[in-house]
Amino acid sequence: MPSSTTSPGRHFRMPKSLDESLASSQSPSAASDAGRSQASVANSSASFPSAAKEPLASHKATHKPGITFAAQDKLPKLPIPELDSTCKKYLDALRPLQSSREHAESTAAVQEFLKAEGPELQERLKKYATGKTSYIEQFWYDSYLNFDNPVVLNLNPFFLLEDDPTPARNNQVTRAASLAISALSFVRAIRREELPPDTLRGTPLCMYQYSRIFGTARVPTENGCQIGQDLNSKHIVVMDRGQFYWFDVLDENSDLIMTEKDLATNLQAVVNDAQQMPIQQAARGAVGVLSTENRKVWAGLRDVLTREEGSNNSDCLGIVDSALFILCLDYTSPRNGADLCMNMLCGTNKIEKGVQVGTCTNRWYDKLQIIVCKNGSAGINFEHTGVDGHTVLRMASDVYTDTILRFARTINGNAPSLWASTSPDPSKRDPSSFGDVSTTPHKLEWDMLPELNTALRFAETRLADLIQQNEFQTLEFSGYGKNFMTSMGFSPDAFVQMAFQAAYYGLYGRIECSYEPAMTKIYLHGRTEAIRTVTPESTDFVRTFWAENPSARKVDALKKACKKHTANTKECAKAEGQDRHLYALFCVWQRAVDEDGAEAASSAGLSSNGYSSPVDGESERSHSRITDRSFGRDSPSHDSPSSGRQQNQQQQMPSIFADGGWDKLNNTVLSTSNCGNPALRQFGFGPTSGEGFGIGYIIKDDSISICASSKHRQTKRFVDAMESYFLEVRKLLRDTQRQGASPKASRVREAEDDKSGRTKTRGRVIQGVQGKEIGPADADDSHMESDEEGLGGYGFFDAGMLLQALKTSDRDDKPGEKMTAARRNVGKKLRLAEY
Repeated sequence: MPSSTTSPGRHFRMPKSLDESLASSQSPSAASDAGRSQASVANSSASFPSAAKEPLASHKATHKPGITFAAQDKLPKLPIPELDSTCKKYLDALRPLQSSREHAESTAAVQEFLKAEGPELQERLKKYATGKTSYIEQFWYDSYLNFDNPVVLNLNPFFLLEDDPTPARNNQVTRAASLAISALSFVRAIRREELPPDTLRGTPLCMYQYSRIFGTARVPTENGCQIGQDLNSKHIVVMDRGQFYWFDVLDENSDLIMTEKDLATNLQAVVNDAQQMPIQQAARGAVGVLSTENRKVWAGLRDVLTREEGSNNSDCLGIVDSALFILCLDYTSPRNGADLCMNMLCGTNKIEKGVQVGTCTNRWYDKLQIIVCKNGSAGINFEHTGVDGHTVLRMASDVYTDTILRFARTINGNAPSLWASTSPDPSKRDPSSFGDVSTTPHKLEWDMLPELNTALRFAETRLADLIQQNEFQTLEFSGYGKNFMTSMGFSPDAFVQMAFQAAYYGLYGRIECSYEPAMTKIYLHGRTEAIRTVTPESTDFVRTFWAENPSARKVDALKKACKKHTANTKECAKAEGQDRHLYALFCVWQRAVDEDGAEAASSAGLSSNGYSSPVDGESERSHSRITDRSFGRDSPSHDSPSSGRQQNQQQQMPSIFADGGWDKLNNTVLSTSNCGNPALRQFGFGPTSGEGFGIGYIIKDDSISICASSKHRQTKRFVDAMESYFLEVRKLLRDTQRQGASPKASRVREAEDDKSGRTKTRGRVIQGVQGKEIGPADADDSHMESDEEGLGGYGFFDAGMLLQALKTSDRDDKPGEKMTAARRNVGKKLRLAEY
C-alpha cells in the first residue's frame, strides 16, 4: 500500500463543495469530454464544471481517442415520429383499456387534436429539436430532476448480485474489497476509453451514459435537482452503521493504488472503528437519512450544511458528493429473497429503544451505492436520472465477471482478463509515483447542529413510514426458463408478460394498464420507449385462458398475444412508439403556457442547458425504465397544473391531454421491466402507483426470477398466482404437443435420425410413464403431480383444463416399427420429446 498523507487531526483531500462549484460554473466550454491536462488534474477544486450542472449541453462528442466512444459520431439522432402514426398507436393502446363510450370520446379528442393544436405542436417540436442531440432528452431530465418526492422507493432501482462462486470470499470484507477493486477497474476502462462498446446484433449502441455512472451526485436545490459530477474523482466513501469514511483509491492516471488485500485491510479498519460506537448513538448522527427526504426539504438542509464556506460540514458534504461511489457495509444478514430485495432497495426498518437501527440509515441515495451485507450478499442501488438499467447492468455484470476471473488468475496466471490493460501492481510501484493521495481511512465527523438533529429525527420517521407502506415478494421459479419458452416457439419476454396479465386477471377479473420499457440506445443519447403490453390480442388471451376452452384454443390465443407483443417491442426499440412523442408534445405546450408565449417552445426559447420544470410543482406519476435490460416505470406524465394557473391551463389544454384516456394510459397498474443475466439474482423497484405492482424480472436459461412490490396489495398472493400460471401453461403446451405438435429437434437428434445403422444402439430402451417415449427434457415430468399443487383458491385453472390433461395422459403412444439393417437394433428406439 502506498504511503498515505497524514496530519494530526482530520485530513481531507477534496474538491470544492458541489454547491459552490455548481453555483460558480457558467461556461459550457469548460465541460468538454476531452482529456484532462496535468494542471486540471492537480487542481481538483474545479472538478464540478458546468458540464456537471448541464450534462446535456456539455456533450459535444469530442472524446479522447479510444474504442468506448468511437461510434458516437456515427449514431443517428432519435427520430420524431409522424403525428398521425403516433395518434393511431395511442388509440390502439387505449382500446383494450376503455369501454366503447370512453374510446369514442378519446377518438373524438384525438381527431380534434389532429385538426387543431396537434400539427402546430409537431412543428414547434421539430423546430425545438433542431441542433439538439435528442428531442426528448431535456424533457426527460426535467421529469426526473423536478421530482419532489423522496427518491428512495420512488426512483432508485436495485440489483441483487449472485453470491460469489468462491465460498471463501462470501464474507463481508473480502466480498466488498473484491467488488470494489473490480468496480475501480471498470472506472479505469471508461476513463481510458478501453471499455468495448455495447452492440445489439452488431449495431453499436450509445455509450454516453457510461460517462455518468461514477463521481456523480443528484443535488437538490430550491428549483429542482441538478446532476453534479467530479470528472477527476479519486476516492470512495464507505458507510458502516450510518457513519462515513473515505480514502483515495486511484492516482492521477486513474490507475489503482491499492491491492485487494490493501483495500480489505482498510475496510476491516472501518468495520472495527464503526463498531466502537453503539448503534443507537450512531443512528442519531446518520446524516445519510437526510437524502431520503422530500427534495425541497433536503435542499434546505444542504444549505444548512454548507452555509459557511470551508466549514467542516461543507467539507464533509463535498467529500461524499464527489466520491466515485458509496460502499455500504451493513451489519445484518437478510435470510430470504424478499428481505434481501428490501435491503437493497430501501434498507431495513428496525426500532430499538425508540431509535432506528435498521440498515435504512446506512445509505446515501443521491449516488451509486454498492451494498454488502454481513454474510457477503451484495447488491447495487443507483440514482436513475442519468443512467438506465442496461448501462448499470453492464457495469454490474463486468464487475461480477472480473471477480471470478481474478480468482481464476490466482490458479492459472494465463486466465483471461476483461480489461485491455491493467494498472501497474501497486505493491511494486515507487511510492513517489502515487502523487498526492491519502489511502488511510478517515472518518467524517459531522457537526450535528440543532436543526440537523431535529431534521434527521423527522426524516427517519418519515422514511420508516415509507418503508412500512411497501412490501416485497420474490419468486425464483426453477421449473423452466428461456430454453423451454424458445423451444415452444415463444419470445421469452412476451411469454412472461402474458403471465403477468393472466395472473392479475385471475385474481381481480380486470385488465389494467401495463408498461414495459424498450431500450432505444441505437440512437444518440437514446433512453427508452414505452411498450404498452395490453393489446386486443393479450385481452383475448387472458379471457380465453380463464374460460372453458380447449387447450389448443388457449395456446393459439397465447401465440397471437405473444406475436403482437414482440411486434410492438420491435417498433418501440426503433423509437416508433407513441408515449415519448406525446410527452414531448405535451412539454412543448406546457412550456409555452408557463412562459406565456408560444416562442418559448421554439429552439430560441428552449435551451437544453437548463432544468426549468414543465409545470411548477410538477411531480411525475411514474418514470421511465428499460426493456429487456433495465427497468421501467412508465413515461413521465403530466400532473395537475399549479393552482395559480389551473383554470387558465384547463381552458387551453389540447383535447388529447384533457381527455380521460391520457390519464388512464399514464396511471400504470402493472409497471414491469426485464433486466438481468446470470450475474444477478434479482432486480426490482418500488410500485409506481398506490393500486399497482412494480415487477422486475430476469429470464434465465432454466429459471425465472421475479421481484414484485406493492403498497400491500396481496403481493404474496399475486406472486403465487404467477407461479401457478407458469406450471399450468406448461401443462397446456404439453397437452397440445402430445396431440400432434412436435417441438424443434436439435441438430444432433436430426443427425441420429438420419443414421439407422449405428453400433451404439444396443441396450434396453428406458420406458416412459405408461409407455410414452421420453428424453432428457422429460425429466420435468417427474414434477407433473407437483404441477397440480398450490393451484387452490377458487379453482385457479378451470377443471376442463385438468380433465383434458388427464384424458391425454391416458393415451399410449404407439411403439415404433422395427427397422431392418445389417446390424440389428436391439430394443425400442426412443423418440425424444424436447421441451
